[in-house]
Amino acid sequence: MSRRLSTVDPSKKWSGPTRKYDLVKEFVIAFLVIAVAALTLAGLFSSPDEKAITLQSWSKAAPADFVQTAAGELAGTTTSASYGPPYNNAADGQKILGISPAKVVGVHIPINPAQSFVIEPLKISADVPTRAAIDAWNSAPEKVRTGWATAYADALAKDGKATSLADTKNEYGPVPTLVTSLLAMAKSGGLDGALTTSDTNMPTNFTKPLLFLADGGTYFSDLASAQHLGGDQWGVMNETGSWPGQSWLWLYSFWYQIDPFKSSEDADVLVMTLMGVLSLLLVFLPLIPGLRKIPYLIPVHRLIWKKWYRRSSKS
Repeated sequence: MSRRLSTVDPSKKWSGPTRKYDLVKEFVIAFLVIAVAALTLAGLFSSPDEKAITLQSWSKAAPADFVQTAAGELAGTTTSASYGPPYNNAADGQKILGISPAKVVGVHIPINPAQSFVIEPLKISADVPTRAAIDAWNSAPEKVRTGWATAYADALAKDGKATSLADTKNEYGPVPTLVTSLLAMAKSGGLDGALTTSDTNMPTNFTKPLLFLADGGTYFSDLASAQHLGGDQWGVMNETGSWPGQSWLWLYSFWYQIDPFKSSEDADVLVMTLMGVLSLLLVFLPLIPGLRKIPYLIPVHRLIWKKWYRRSSKS
């Protein structure tokens, strides 16, 4: 049974009331009002954006955290070492219905943390002791290298504040020299440049610096929490500080705050899949039986257009 929404014949010329409307004038006025408001607010409050966090600023602000992370990269115990695709095959990645989308795509940005974040950058401008340390590292068996780096990382973590430790028992191999040289390189700003240009001459690929920074202990996460950007702080929709953020992203962030997404290791892929399904339902709403009847069952549109319906019922 079809429902008639209007008694107006679309083939007939409109004979109802009209009103002059200058679209260009309205546009110019709206543009000027918004421009004045934007410039005024920008002058009063400036930009809410913080200065970019770099490996240089990290190494200067929290050198102990930096060297612990560097030792962890050599030991293969950081997050990026066990991330899985697209960086390595150490894990399958998040799954949905038993399928891992990341594994299907495979490794297409190969990264070996020890080589990519420590050894390769140090080769660019290494002094004699550092070059000797690199040679000693590369020539040692993998099991020996892991033992050196793990022992040094554990010793640094136990101390908590040291940026270098003496190898009195000869159990760290070349790791102290490598880590100390990397810290000096980071403080000079050279490590940022080395990692962003390792795969291209244009310094536009920040994948490696971001992965290295994300592998850090507490420095980066503490900064994020202080700015209310943590995942449990609805960080995906927040702006730095107390500024309002991207409010249209609240629906994505909402799912991360409730179970089963909140406690799931596959939260990202589950949330994105759910949002994809909801988006498709919205797009195809007019074609879905039952759902397309909702406007008739809940006639909110009649409240919005009540004047039109009142006049239409009288004609």
